[in-house]
Amino acid sequence: MSVNIVAFGNERDGFSEDNQQPSLIWSYLRRSALISRIDSSLSASHVGNPVFTEYQACVFGNVRLVVHDCPVWDIFDSDWYTSRSLIGGADIIVIKYSVNDKTSFQELKDGYVPMIKKALNHCSVPVIISAIGARKNGVSCTCPLCTSDRRSCVTTSEGVQLAKELGATYLELHTLSDFYVQKYFGGVLEYFMIQTLNQKSSEKMKKRKKMQKCHRVQPPQLEQPEKMPILKGEASHYDADLHNLLCCCQCADVAFYPEDLSTVVEAHKIILCSVSHLFMLLFEVKSPADIRDASIVRTAQSLFAVQAGDALPPAPRGIPPCVPPVRVVVKDSVFCSCLPDILHFIYSGAFQWERLEEDIKKKLKDPEKTEHVLEKVKCILKTPGKLNTVKDCRSHQIKRLYNTSLRLFFNTPVLADVIFKIQGATVPAHRAVLVARCEVMAAMFNASILQAMSLLICAEMYQVMRLQHICELYIITQLQSMPSRELASTSLSIVSLLKKAKFHNSDCLSTWLLHFIATNYLIFSQKPDFQDLSVEERNFVEMHRWPSNLYLKQLADYRNYVHSQKCHCTVM
Repeated sequence: MSVNIVAFGNERDGFSEDNQQPSLIWSYLRRSALISRIDSSLSASHVGNPVFTEYQACVFGNVRLVVHDCPVWDIFDSDWYTSRSLIGGADIIVIKYSVNDKTSFQELKDGYVPMIKKALNHCSVPVIISAIGARKNGVSCTCPLCTSDRRSCVTTSEGVQLAKELGATYLELHTLSDFYVQKYFGGVLEYFMIQTLNQKSSEKMKKRKKMQKCHRVQPPQLEQPEKMPILKGEASHYDADLHNLLCCCQCADVAFYPEDLSTVVEAHKIILCSVSHLFMLLFEVKSPADIRDASIVRTAQSLFAVQAGDALPPAPRGIPPCVPPVRVVVKDSVFCSCLPDILHFIYSGAFQWERLEEDIKKKLKDPEKTEHVLEKVKCILKTPGKLNTVKDCRSHQIKRLYNTSLRLFFNTPVLADVIFKIQGATVPAHRAVLVARCEVMAAMFNASILQAMSLLICAEMYQVMRLQHICELYIITQLQSMPSRELASTSLSIVSLLKKAKFHNSDCLSTWLLHFIATNYLIFSQKPDFQDLSVEERNFVEMHRWPSNLYLKQLADYRNYVHSQKCHCTVM
């Protein structure tokens, strides 16, 4: 490691009689206790003139010190290449001038400092400016007439200003004594030498680490596990199922008639009551005291009349003979003519109000009658105690099925016409809802006893597709939330879950479980039921296992290498 110092300028003034006085650089090298084995030689430019003295020595024991002392500034004019090369290779630059040679200082400031700045080109090389000598005319006179002494000496402020231009350290050496040369100038120079050595040592260490890192055996990279299959949620067809129930009229338990009994419109009490307090009152689910709204009671009495079954025609085709229908006479003929459209609106979710308006307008073609029917519909859908404005209707009807809705009748005997007996417990239900939401139930309630028993034995046929999909999502969510420690200690058999999923034709769940076993291979491969996997399943798991066999082999090789090198593993 070496330190290169380049010194420019002459510390002797032009009028000095002592031309044999040693230079600043030589005085430092000769007197410093840190310098040893000094060699010097004169170097010439390409034109043959000696331009600088080169000193080679040792500093701090074994650090090579190279100093180029250039007392003549003409090197920048005669040999710009050499001067630029000296500055480019310098670790420290020293600029010297005599405080008693104002002419030379002015040439330095105006002509050569810009060249030095250009050669440095924003390099962070420390620069020391040394103003040498004692001003011969002492303290300058401040009288405006005494300008001669100002022209002959370089003031401190001028030297400081020059140092600011170069970003340099400014020193004033009144003499080349031991104090000024060794302790003052030498102390600053040695500080910059130490900083230079530290910087070079740091760069060398970084370069060595970089080289070692390039040639060092790298640990294997663990790749990410394969992405789990994405199960797309199936859109709900709740409203479509209820609308289809109205169209097929299966299990209908309400029949609406006009006063002349000429036509019949079939419906279901459970659906009507789920959206309207008026129908709850009409079918005796609630009493007038429960409703507490006189307008709903008046509308029910003026619009509908529940009649005994004997006075009316036989039950429609959708109602079994054993279950007598509720027969309702619609007193308002205009409203009765629009009843199919109104029921379609209710069964579709009771939120397509604009469509209902358009359908009634097309059918009646009379604004007054249209407004009359719509007001009746608003009263039917009205929430007790609330205003019956169009804005209120449109906003709260959108959420009607979700606020009143069928959930009010879930697992309650109200309007229930089916009882399931399960291990001594009874679960009430409603045929209309079961038929609408489950094709198996629809077939069972429309079939013979023998067919119904066959369907009950085949349990997987009761799997409603959306319900099955919801169960799959629930199982996946629960398994994903289990930490690795719990998966390792749980008694739950994932392989058994896989077998059941395949048996019940749950392809999405079985595929996901195979990926789940492969992703957690290190856990499940240690369990006894892992051996119950079929050959095809075992091949799939081995192919998609994580971590892969390749990674485990690479990791083992890397561990062997680390132990053989007796160094610390950066991975484990």
